[in-house]
Amino acid sequence: MAFMPAALIAAGIAVASLWEYPCFPDGFAGSDKLLHGLMYALLSAALMGGFVLIRQARITTYVYTVLATAAYGAIMELLQHFCTSSRTGELADVYADCLGAFIGVLVIALLYYGRRRVKR
Repeated sequence: MAFMPAALIAAGIAVASLWEYPCFPDGFAGSDKLLHGLMYALLSAALMGGFVLIRQARITTYVYTVLATAAYGAIMELLQHFCTSSRTGELADVYADCLGAFIGVLVIALLYYGRRRVKR
């Protein structure tokens, strides 16, 4: 159950990424990249939160979580490019996904280690 939020977010990202005709209105310049960053920050934070809950939060877990989340983003972009007719994969989106993955894990790390310091 610790990883259920991450699984739901990953499923939501897959649906949103592979939906043939996106119904998102055009926003300000860069809003697409901001949305990518936020989605992948949420995904990596939820995934890392699962590891914290099962007491498996180690430095390597943080690194692997960022890498796995970034890889998921790259795979989604490849699937958009090759498996949909109305969507295209962009390298800039992959960069936004990677940055979001890092930020999500960083937030969890700051919260987790901050909480541990207060307890002591």
